[in-house]
Amino acid sequence: MKKKLKLVALSGLAILVLTGCGRTDITGQSSGLWEQFVYGFAQIIHFLSFGGLVGLGIILFTLIIRTLLLPLMHVQTKSTRKMQEVQPELKKIQAQYPGKDAESKRIVAEKTQELYAENGVNPYMGCLPLLVQMPILWALYQAITRVDFLRDGHFLWFDISGHDPYFVLPILAALFTFASSWLTMKAAPEKNAMTTSMTYVMPILIFVMGVSVAAGVALYWTVSNAYQVFQTLLLNNPFKLQEERDAKANAEKNKEKARQKALAKAKKKK
Repeated sequence: MKKKLKLVALSGLAILVLTGCGRTDITGQSSGLWEQFVYGFAQIIHFLSFGGLVGLGIILFTLIIRTLLLPLMHVQTKSTRKMQEVQPELKKIQAQYPGKDAESKRIVAEKTQELYAENGVNPYMGCLPLLVQMPILWALYQAITRVDFLRDGHFLWFDISGHDPYFVLPILAALFTFASSWLTMKAAPEKNAMTTSMTYVMPILIFVMGVSVAAGVALYWTVSNAYQVFQTLLLNNPFKLQEERDAKANAEKNKEKARQKALAKAKKKK
């Protein structure tokens, strides 16, 4: 969770830095690998902008990107679920070696790695989708601020390269981020302070960044986070997971009751 928060903050900081640099136009004749990458993004969005609606192009572009990332997100979801399942064992290790000295920390680290290896947990997998999306987000910002046929676009009530004057997109992006984080927290078998704080901190970060960047980027965040809510309900539905956990817990209780009943009958026979 801390790694995700740092990556999101880093991504937002990078975008804010980009607002103050690279102001020259990017065209098909621009030199440089990054400029050509950005121009390629702009062409894709332009192709998807049916009727000249750049906002529609960004929406379709976002949906395509998120759909292409679904296999990666599915792997991330499975890894996150495994991570959640080993939390009780991880807490036992930490309780067994509570010392703050270097030796205790080394043992906890080794035991944790062993636990992860035994259960097929990759703690870095949760950050991979964010790492993949960061260059996409940066290229999108550059495309809508430095490529003329996107920069001059207008959609609904806002200019693509300007700020949302009514803060609708930053608010929607923050709300969808909260919904996604809340669903993820609800899916977790155990809650902790970090998970809870992330649920409320992330939407605030997204809102602040959404207000600061171009409306086209805020539109991307809104659609992307709405897609994330749909994806969570599809791949990691917390309500279904809770039903499965309840059914498993009831089965364990019934099994224990049957065992106790069998022991009681055995004692009576004696």
